[in-house]
Amino acid sequence: MAEVLFYENPVPLNRNEHKDLRMKVVPNVKFAMNAHSVPLTGVEFGLAARDMLIVFAGSSVADAGPVALLGLRQNENLYVDAEGHWAPDTYVPAFVRRYPFVLAEKPAGQEGDDFTVFLDEKYEGFNTTEGERLFKEDGTDTELLTNAVGFLGDFQQNVARTRWFMQQLNKHELLEPRNVQLQKQGKDGAQGKSINLNGLFVVNEEKLRALDEKTTHEFLREGVLGWAYAHLLSLTNIDRLAHRLDVREQAEEAAGKTTN
Repeated sequence: MAEVLFYENPVPLNRNEHKDLRMKVVPNVKFAMNAHSVPLTGVEFGLAARDMLIVFAGSSVADAGPVALLGLRQNENLYVDAEGHWAPDTYVPAFVRRYPFVLAEKPAGQEGDDFTVFLDEKYEGFNTTEGERLFKEDGTDTELLTNAVGFLGDFQQNVARTRWFMQQLNKHELLEPRNVQLQKQGKDGAQGKSINLNGLFVVNEEKLRALDEKTTHEFLREGVLGWAYAHLLSLTNIDRLAHRLDVREQAEEAAGKTTN
């Protein structure tokens, strides 16, 4: 997973350097405005499938991982508006919700666990005068930090389980390439520009249904089957994503006419 997507200046959380650091609530997710996809863990598939397209992205099947497709143009998140507000009543991936904290691998040679908590020092909510403290006066974690670190730990466990899920899909050769092609309609019904998304993979449902009984039972018991079908059901959301792009382009066109 692209662990430090969004993070401008990630640094290890340090009890001494950050002892006076506070965090105030920032009512926007502007940091995610340019992300046209984000990694997704399997446990999120059920909720995410209601609102967004879940596909597997990578340079090959071997390194593909699940992502929520958030846009159809480079550097554009269609779920975030110009003010940085996430679309109401739609799922927000955990990858986005964990910001400005992240668990990342320690630099080589450092002692301790393989992962440590990092924070983005550029996050606009961090300061030393407003909001909740990260550390108490005695140097122990506040409830804010305890909850944030707990969320990171749960997320990392879900990442590990998702990797196992991907191993099962690859073991049984269930993924196949899928190019997403959309033909936009121009003015007066004329053919408009086309959008092509490459490097995507989806589950082959015929192969999934053809699995032997033992494997099917294992997939059912471990939740693989549910995740696979949540992904397949989400594919119809390409129409909803295209509609979001239409609305965005209409707003851009209206704004252009206003300023000209």
